[in-house]
Amino acid sequence: MKFLKWVVIILIIFTLLVVFVGMPYMQEQTKKHSPETTASYNKNGLDLFVKYSSPAKKGRVIFGNLVPFDTIWRTGANEPTTFTTKSAIRIIDKKLAAGTYSLWTRPKKDSWTVIFNSEIPDWGVTLLSGGTKTTRNPKTDVVVVEVPIKRLATPQENFTISFKGEAPTYLSLSWDDTIVQVPINP
Repeated sequence: MKFLKWVVIILIIFTLLVVFVGMPYMQEQTKKHSPETTASYNKNGLDLFVKYSSPAKKGRVIFGNLVPFDTIWRTGANEPTTFTTKSAIRIIDKKLAAGTYSLWTRPKKDSWTVIFNSEIPDWGVTLLSGGTKTTRNPKTDVVVVEVPIKRLATPQENFTISFKGEAPTYLSLSWDDTIVQVPINP
């Protein structure tokens, strides 16, 4: 009985160490390679904010390799990218209520599916899958749109999210030689 008690105590201590020391350490280490950054836009009745982690190309083939085609991507690194709007907006022709959403994409060769989801999981992928499976719950998708890709003249080293233009404003996602632009209107 004493042996079993000690085994339970050791397992509890080990679990607590993993949760409170190991996981924060791993998150801190990954953010050194894919730093957290933001993009914001506050004009023409729009108040938008995006928080994401920005991985680097580092000589790798990105789309179709590191980020496979036709597979849901957490759209950045580390925790899922979040998109916040202070007011109701339209993404292409679909309404999106004020709030904060996780942002997911499905890159394809000629277009991307862009997904705004009402849940924001702690981490963007499952650790047991080695990072290949996302933690997105498709049942909580709020807006799903398809946008064409464009090629950049010069490859971009870091994944970048920005806002461009006015009426419509575009949520721009760019990395390597690819850019997609999602139209946003009040």
